[in-house]
Amino acid sequence: MAEQTTILSIQDVSKTFDDRTVCVEAVENFSLEIYEGELVCIVGSSGCGKSTLLNMLAGFTQPTAGKLLLHNEEIVKVEPRCGMIFQAYALFPWKTVRENIEFGLKMKRTPSAARRKVSDTYIKMVGLEGFEDSYPSQLSGGMRQRVALARVLANDPEILLMDEPFAALDAMTRQVMQEELVRIQKESKKTVVFVTHNIEEAVILSDRIAIMSARPGRLKQLLINPLPKPRDAAVRQSAEFAQLKEQIWNVVREEVLKGMR
Repeated sequence: MAEQTTILSIQDVSKTFDDRTVCVEAVENFSLEIYEGELVCIVGSSGCGKSTLLNMLAGFTQPTAGKLLLHNEEIVKVEPRCGMIFQAYALFPWKTVRENIEFGLKMKRTPSAARRKVSDTYIKMVGLEGFEDSYPSQLSGGMRQRVALARVLANDPEILLMDEPFAALDAMTRQVMQEELVRIQKESKKTVVFVTHNIEEAVILSDRIAIMSARPGRLKQLLINPLPKPRDAAVRQSAEFAQLKEQIWNVVREEVLKGMR
């Protein structure tokens, strides 16, 4: 096996929120190396600090202790090399699909012809050809999330940070988007850190799975996903798929019960 290159290094990171009336330790001594070109899913019970960890990787908030490194450089502010995709689509309703996708490039003063070339590439990649001039209100939820993904990709980040991006979609659309993400990641060669509370989704998408403990969130267990990609219907119905789901659920269930005590 070829040696893997670390792109993100999370080193003994802790995060405490203190608003003078209540002190919440969200993440404690979390460490993880993320390799270039892989898709890591972070799973855990509600409130375990998954989203907090992602926000720290994006530079939206700083850790109370520990370090986060991107290419051995500490993340100390909003990091443009990390593109964030949220559950909410966060599209501009008054802009078309193309205008939404080109927004970041326009802010960088990229010339119009170059913007159009980039948007054409990602409109095709996410399967939105023919909808370039449509507005978000004219699109389904799955299509809106494709626009959000294309907009981030158009800015060419090294890493995609995805915070439960498919949680609001219906089951069939969610499955399509999972399949599309695997395809797009392979095509774009981006590193992806994907937060989800859905164990099956983690098994479908991941190269590795980081399971967090109940709050304060620590790295409870790190698993390599041995299942072949793409994980089609035959793989999803296999005994190996079911066994990996059960293995993850047993760890998560233990942490959920801890959080209820």
